[in-house]
Order: sequence, then C-alpha cells, then structure tokens
Amino acid sequence: MNPEVVIVGGGPGGAAAAYWLARSGHSVVLAEKKRFPRDKTCGDGLTPRAIHQLTEMGFDFAVPELHKIVGLRAYAGGVKLEMPWPDHSIYPNWGAVIRRTDLDMQVAALAEKQGALILQGTTAEPVVEGGRLTGVRLKDGDGDERLVHPKVTVIADGSLSRFGRKLGTERNKAYPYGLAVRGYYNSPRSDDQYLESHLDIRDSNGSPLPGYGWIFPLGDGQLNIGAGAVSTFKGWKEFNSNKLMDALIEALPEYWGVTPESVVVAPKGGKLPMTFSVSPKAGPNWVLVGDAAGAVNAFNGEGIDYGYETGRLAAHYISQAIGSDDLGLLQNYPAALEDQYGLYNKVARLFLTAIGRPQVMGALVRTGMRSRPLMEWVLKVMANLMEPEDRGFGEQVYGAIERIVRVTPDVR
Repeated sequence: MNPEVVIVGGGPGGAAAAYWLARSGHSVVLAEKKRFPRDKTCGDGLTPRAIHQLTEMGFDFAVPELHKIVGLRAYAGGVKLEMPWPDHSIYPNWGAVIRRTDLDMQVAALAEKQGALILQGTTAEPVVEGGRLTGVRLKDGDGDERLVHPKVTVIADGSLSRFGRKLGTERNKAYPYGLAVRGYYNSPRSDDQYLESHLDIRDSNGSPLPGYGWIFPLGDGQLNIGAGAVSTFKGWKEFNSNKLMDALIEALPEYWGVTPESVVVAPKGGKLPMTFSVSPKAGPNWVLVGDAAGAVNAFNGEGIDYGYETGRLAAHYISQAIGSDDLGLLQNYPAALEDQYGLYNKVARLFLTAIGRPQVMGALVRTGMRSRPLMEWVLKVMANLMEPEDRGFGEQVYGAIERIVRVTPDVR
C-alpha cells in the first residue's frame, strides 16, 4: 500500500482534504488515531460558512443529531440583542449545532464513499531523513506497523500537532491564542434556535472576569456550554477557566433551567492557536490544514469551518502538484491562504489587542449593544460573512481599530 496522499487526522480539515482528493481520483489513506464515534472538545457550532462546505460535500442535514440555528443572541452590559444570520450571496442564512462525535464520523464516511481509505485506531509517525519527510509509519491498535511513502502528506492532527512539530512547524508566539472549556448540561430549552453569547461575565462580587461564554443548544435535551479567553485580555496570566465557567453557569438566564447540578459531561478544554499562527504551512511534500495550521477565527473561536475550507484548498493544490509531477506547486497553498485570509486575520489580531484593554472593551459594549445596525454589521464581520465586494472595506476597519489602539492607554 503506497497511496499518493496520507492524511494524518480525521477531523474537519483531514476529512475535507480526503473527500476532495478522493473525489479528484487520487489514492488517499486517512489515519485517525481514535475510533469513530469519538469526542472532541469543541463548541459544536456550525456557522453558515461551515454549512456551505458541508453542502458542497453532500452532507445529509436531515440527520436527527443536527439542530438548526437561525441566529445569534448576545448579552452584554445589561442588554440583550437577537440577530438572525444575514442573507448572503454564497452562504445560507442558517447554521446548526451537532456534536463532534456525530459530525466527524459522518464527514469521514462521505470521504470514504469517494474512495478514501479510512484507518481508524491508527497512529501516524513521520519518518524524517536529512530533515525531509521520507515516509509515514502507520501503527494500528494491534501493534501492527506499516511504512508508506506517499507523494504528499496532509497534517491535520489538531492544535497540538505532534506530527507537524517533528517537521519543524511552530506557533508564532507574537500572535494571540485562546483557552476554552466546554461541558454538556441538561436543559428544558435545548430546542432554542439561537446561539447565545455572554460578553460580560462577572464574579460573585460583581467584578468583571476576563473572557466570554457561550450556550449552544443541541436540540436533544442538552446544551453545549463553554467559556474562554484570549491571551490579549487584561488579567490573562491569572485566568482561571473553571472560575469563569462557574460564574457563567451562575449568571445564565433562568429560561435555560441550568444549575451546577445539570451537568452531564464535566467541562474540559484546551489551547487554541488562532489567525493561522502556525508556520510553515507547507514543506517540500507536506501541508498543514485546520487547527494544525492555527486556522481558528479569532473573532469568534470558530474552527470547524476553517478546517473544511483549508482541507479543500489544500486538496486543490495537492492535486495540481501531483498531476503536474511538480511538488514545488505545493508552495502555492500558503500563498492562497494569505490571499484568502491574510487581511481578515490582520484585522482580527488588532481587534483582539484592542478589546484586551478594558476601556476599549467597555466602550464597544456600551455603544455597540445599543445599536442594532452596528451589531448586525459586527455579526457579519465576526462570522466572516461579508460579501466579496466588501473585501476592500477590511483595510478601513483595520485603520479604525489601529487608531483606537494608538490613542487608548495600555493598562494591562
């Protein structure tokens, strides 16, 4: 067995790459270290961008595990605001919530139908000689090993990316990163059709805590409730995710019917590299996709969609490189990522720097939450749902945030 492409990891990025490569006629092996269904610490939310990518892969949205979402409800500064997903020329005006235990298994099955070989319970280790990846050692649950020599390897093993680190990839420590935790809770209102965010969480003394919270209804009697913070926030070094979660649960609106005793799966979490902060994103015969590349939206913590998008984009350039017998074409992939996401990530990084300052965050909450048109525009920006013709507007947004940062004292 010597496939043209080996994919390390069966999450959104790996499964999407497997789907599109197999569909293009390439021989593909995807190695997933666990067996489906397997859990992943995640918010389980799908924005319209993710729905679009799943539609392109033929996902069955009628499955009972999927709960449709029509918009976002936000709480901050004592104000509540409900906003539907905006109409868009490319993306649908709805999202969804589905557990990763169900989602990843079903998308991997779509890749398998296209001809990809899915090896579950199989670890992948790089074989490096002279600084170059020369092979991939696959080991199954019985301890049986095989060495394969693919033309290209797709690294999709998540935010820790042990495979990638052995090839010299690393996170740019000047870029922001996040920490988040989530748990599952019983609720009589799990059929709610809005995602909910809490931007102003306070402790029992009324003091503001660094971070934000979310409530994502699953439609099956449970909620995915989580909390997180970003490294630019004031008080980051003292950040305690458990304390933030406790405060969020205590402050939830009564209509959720949630108490600490409602917990079904205790909160757990991890670290999130953001804004494509991991490099290099391509080597002589390998590429990074999804969380392994730091492909997480810093505005809202979304990673599922960017896994699908980067997996699909990588598949395009891998197919070109293999078809032309020129692996040098893989270097077009990082350039394409920069072209598609570079300005957006630049704005996001500066935005996180700005809101890390209490004066800025307070002003944005006080002003923004009282202006529905402004918040509807913010929703478009944060979910990356601007129309193609609005792309140039990003430079104007960047300039505005830059001026705010310049004139606001840094009290961190």
